[in-house]
Amino acid sequence: MKKLIALTLATVMLFALCACGENSSVSNKVSYDIPDGKVIPDDAVLNVTIGSVSSWPYDANWKVWQYIKEAIGGTVNVTSIPTSEFATKFNLIMASREHFPDVIGFQGRSNTFSSFCEQGAFVALDDYEEFLADYNAFWDSLPESEQWMRDTRRGTDGKIYYAPIYGMERATNIRTWMYREDIFKKHGLEIPKTIDELYEVSKELKQLYPDSYPFCLREGFSNINVMGSSWKPNFRYSFYYDFENEKWSYGTTESEVMYDIVSFLKKMVDEKLMPADFFSINTSTWQELVSTDRGFIMPEYQTRMDFFNSLARSVNPEFTLAAMAPPVAENGMGVAMVNKYNFDPMGFGVLNTGNEESIANAMRYVNWFYSDEGSQTISWGKEGETFEVVDGKKKFILPKDGDVVKNVYGFQTIGTYLRVDPEAAVAAVSAEQAATTDFILEYTYPELDPTLYMSLSVDDAQKISDLSTSLGTFVSENIQKFVLGQRPLSEWDKFQEELSGLPINDVLAVYEAAYQSYSK
Repeated sequence: MKKLIALTLATVMLFALCACGENSSVSNKVSYDIPDGKVIPDDAVLNVTIGSVSSWPYDANWKVWQYIKEAIGGTVNVTSIPTSEFATKFNLIMASREHFPDVIGFQGRSNTFSSFCEQGAFVALDDYEEFLADYNAFWDSLPESEQWMRDTRRGTDGKIYYAPIYGMERATNIRTWMYREDIFKKHGLEIPKTIDELYEVSKELKQLYPDSYPFCLREGFSNINVMGSSWKPNFRYSFYYDFENEKWSYGTTESEVMYDIVSFLKKMVDEKLMPADFFSINTSTWQELVSTDRGFIMPEYQTRMDFFNSLARSVNPEFTLAAMAPPVAENGMGVAMVNKYNFDPMGFGVLNTGNEESIANAMRYVNWFYSDEGSQTISWGKEGETFEVVDGKKKFILPKDGDVVKNVYGFQTIGTYLRVDPEAAVAAVSAEQAATTDFILEYTYPELDPTLYMSLSVDDAQKISDLSTSLGTFVSENIQKFVLGQRPLSEWDKFQEELSGLPINDVLAVYEAAYQSYSK
């Protein structure tokens, strides 16, 4: 994502030459016949560009696209771009209006293309309400507790350029602590409730399985942010908003908390209770450790339960990776919570092609996904083809055990959904995994950190990039050195002094001003 933002900023000036400031509403200008039951005219052409994930690559024959095209009418042309290439190709598309599709569906956030919005490349949904009756009716019907899903999509001007997702918060990006339930039961081990207990049970597991790394952490810096609340509510090692104290902070400068985390990680590495390369461990290597009785406890995505349980049970039917309550640090500040990540970064943007009819059709297209008919179609498909009703509940029809809804039908893949029936989102995973969701969310911090969604102006984004790039490198390098024993912990205070000479407060000031403006 950082790469995408950087590329975005680099192409702003190029785009400014070809598509600046033409963002007038088409209200009362477009009037032509749309066939009954369709969304756009028969002779209309809608060009849609989407991202494609390697785990479920775009398939033109998926049922979901068949149903979408049948309902929309006209001609819907879909172009897919592998997510590995999306950052580069997105910027090539944005370099010239002649390359613009009508709608682009991808995984990002409002800030990903806020610079282009400022230049007039995208049109705001707020400016085309005459085509968005279902969109507005749906969002306006939701309680205040669910409005955050729409509010996190607001741009720097308060308008929405990146259509929000609803219904996936119980199925997407949920983080939790996990443990090998079968191994714990086999050896009569207690689930750790504190960080000290996590250390002690890891030592027991190491004795039982000498080749293992009981605390099998990967993506070190990312997971420090995930599990930060175990040491202090909301805590992240980098820039974050401290909801408890209502202020912006840089976690590494919170010396006591960060020292405790680094000391714990160092102890685990020193005693070979976790992989020494956990900051950068190859995912396939990590997966092999977990699936072969060499990794037993970890903070991870909830979806990893299905992944590992399905993978390993062909060899070991008893294999069970299950959710557990987060352990709490003994510093008196932590809570048994993980930081919130369960929001869906997918969405649609409507391009300012300069063609009034095309923009109107694109808005009608977006609107359909929020209608009752559209939502049910993209959530479930058609009864007897993609789902059946069993004991009064809808259930996906899958050809064989182990089939994945996304791969078979394309439901819940990039560019195919906006408003999803929450029951469909849950039904797309195993009953075993779905049964853990309420438990996990009970231990998920309620607030979403603003750095994950807040739109920044081009100037603010550039300031933060200029000020924090070298800072991030310095901090990550030194934390790794402390954890790996390449720099002694006796120099921790010196490290904090070194941080005081870096432009942390300048970045915090930018975030604070942007957040105050965003929150109005």
